[in-house]
Amino acid sequence: MVGWSNNRMVPLSNLFHNNVLVVAARPPPPPVPDFSVYSSFNQPPLFSSSKFSTCPVSPPLPSKTTAYKVGYWSSRFDTGGRIGRSGCGSVVMDSSPRKILKTSHHLRHVESMKILPSGAGNISRLNAVILGESLASEENDLVFPSEKFSGQALVSSPEKYLEMYKRSIEDPAGFWSDIASSEFYWKEKWGQQVYSENLDIRKGNIKIEWFKGGVTNICYNCLDKNVEAGLGDKIALYWEGNEPGFDGTLTYTQLLQKVCQLANYLKDIGVKKGDAVVIYLPMFMELPIAMLACARIGAVHSVVFAGFSAESLAQRIVDCKPKVVITCNAVKRGSKVIHLKDIVDAALIEAARNNVSVDVSLTYENHSAMNRESTNWKDGRDIWWQDVVPKYPTTCEVEWVDSEDPLFLLYTSGSTGKPKGVLHSTGGYMVYTATTFKYAFDYKPSDVYWCTADCGWITGHSYVTYGPLLNGSSVVLYEGVPNYPDSGRCWYIVDKYKVTIFYTAPTLVRSLMRDGDEYVTRYSRKSLRVLGSVGEPINPSAWRWFFNVVGDSRCPISDTWWQTETGGFMITPLPGAWPQKPGSATFPFFGVQPVIVDEKGVEIEGECNGYLCVKSSWPGAFRTLYGDHERYETTYFKPFPGYYFSGDGCSRDKDGYHWLTGRVDDVINVSGHRIGTAEVESALVSHPQCAEAAVVGVEHEVKGQGIYAFVTLVDGVDYSEELRKSLILAVRSQIGAFAAPDKIHWAPGLPKTRSGKIMRRILRKIAARQLDELGDTSTLADPNVVEQLIELADR
Repeated sequence: MVGWSNNRMVPLSNLFHNNVLVVAARPPPPPVPDFSVYSSFNQPPLFSSSKFSTCPVSPPLPSKTTAYKVGYWSSRFDTGGRIGRSGCGSVVMDSSPRKILKTSHHLRHVESMKILPSGAGNISRLNAVILGESLASEENDLVFPSEKFSGQALVSSPEKYLEMYKRSIEDPAGFWSDIASSEFYWKEKWGQQVYSENLDIRKGNIKIEWFKGGVTNICYNCLDKNVEAGLGDKIALYWEGNEPGFDGTLTYTQLLQKVCQLANYLKDIGVKKGDAVVIYLPMFMELPIAMLACARIGAVHSVVFAGFSAESLAQRIVDCKPKVVITCNAVKRGSKVIHLKDIVDAALIEAARNNVSVDVSLTYENHSAMNRESTNWKDGRDIWWQDVVPKYPTTCEVEWVDSEDPLFLLYTSGSTGKPKGVLHSTGGYMVYTATTFKYAFDYKPSDVYWCTADCGWITGHSYVTYGPLLNGSSVVLYEGVPNYPDSGRCWYIVDKYKVTIFYTAPTLVRSLMRDGDEYVTRYSRKSLRVLGSVGEPINPSAWRWFFNVVGDSRCPISDTWWQTETGGFMITPLPGAWPQKPGSATFPFFGVQPVIVDEKGVEIEGECNGYLCVKSSWPGAFRTLYGDHERYETTYFKPFPGYYFSGDGCSRDKDGYHWLTGRVDDVINVSGHRIGTAEVESALVSHPQCAEAAVVGVEHEVKGQGIYAFVTLVDGVDYSEELRKSLILAVRSQIGAFAAPDKIHWAPGLPKTRSGKIMRRILRKIAARQLDELGDTSTLADPNVVEQLIELADR
């Protein structure tokens, strides 16, 4: 057992002294010391000083000790002995210094969980919070899972996590082989070697392989396997249209049938194993249908977010040379109509100029946004989905593929401007996404899951389509935007479908936070039990709002860190397993060995900050960059030989908790101080009148780089010199004078993609006044924001 006394974690000893709890206190005894007592790391406090009163003890205690009566203890706590309900227990609270743990090398930063965490950051006072019992505030830094939640969680304690994590590191072949064998269907099993790897570029070509020789199909595991298991009538997809009242559902059986029809059509037009198919669709049910149909026949899908410009789409078409492009004529996002097929037409013209032609453009008719007659059409190439696909049989043979055969290409932005085609293979990705989904969200068969991400991003691949369906989950898809027709739409959807797991981005959280609590509180949200955050570090104030307001202080938050390249979660809380710290991704997932290195690539021990790398491979890792393995090695493995380099900065506190500080190219070097943009943004957003902030670096003739902050204020608050100074003071007080912004640029809004990602490239150009180099702004949700920012540049 451990205790919390005067902001320090202390061990407890001498549990019994004639059934009286004893607290060691320096004289004078009164007032009652401020402390709480815990039975184990994953449990709420047994009692706290607020409920104590002094009581006489017989026989007398040693001098300099005061006894406090605590009343009855529940026998559910393991105190090393049985305490009856008729008496009190006794504990002596020792204020001796905390002992240093000696751990085995590979577990040194997770075994810290055996000691109650002591908090992070410059918070003057530290208390524990129990889910469902109190609000998380600036003074409540540790959020503990409730006993009820932990009791039913898949990983219910640090001890259980450590047991599983230790095996996953010491015996990765056995750990992952057991999961792959027991939870997935393989036509043929892999050989004796479960995985092979080389992450050290000095030793030859980078290579990662998992379950090679194993033969499987991810579509079969997502659909056929679930139908055969009796889930055929279970809802696989709930679809919520842009306009309230427009919706639809597909059971697992119905989804399988529609996937087979499209798969049969693709085979009929000549698409075969290994061929690329580009998918440029909005969030209709036809989007995951198209992904699964490709996977069923061994084709490699490349989903492009239906918000990218024709130029961006053309780049991807030219690179992967697809046999077919699947799109729709138009879509409504909020009140705005976007003509997707026109974008595809322009992209195909541009691709043709680069000697890449596409024979078929399969187009879904979305009559709610545009009718057929108004759609531009090219006979011989353009085909209406509704005219051909429903005519095909509802069964389709599975193309069995090797575990290392490619599953999909997903293009991500590169520093050179040319998009990088991240290539994921089949078997390892399947096992990893399904397993991360299961444990990070504490998935139960009764859950209804909603991830707000678009399938055009990796989150939509791993945690809208594949991860949830592999687990037999019911998934919500939403066509529209989160603030249409008003900012309560998300919570309307949560109540309508009784969503239990809600996974979204910090940008959306901050946006809804800005719009006010009333849009949230008008809805019940009682179905929610787990929340999730993805895409960027979530600042503590947004975390607390998400926890307190959206989750009613009862839903743990899975604040996940991972990347397009990693395929699935790398560092993430496991709900029910350990206390959370607002803003921290906490601890590594099974099989993941994160390390923090300095600029020379030397691993840093203990409390530190530096470059986040990963030692050894994991099943979900990407295998190469399509057509450019040299760039793959140079970008991710050459900077720190022997490691996968994430490109992110990270700090680790004294309890082993990980805190992501943003991309290292988002690190600003001010007079030798390396400052993460996320750190400054978090400090700005902590100001009560700041709704959102984005920070970039600008050249400074004295300091090397200066800090330039774009700040969006809470509705109704006016710009003022006094407020500007107050914001700067907030940064100075939380981080230090060296981190104070040189410029506060008032921003009515920030340039974001339709998925909510802030386009920092545009902000850097505005900050540097390089207005003729703004580039393509077509993917922005509201391009007018750019003009507003330029007008306010010198205000």
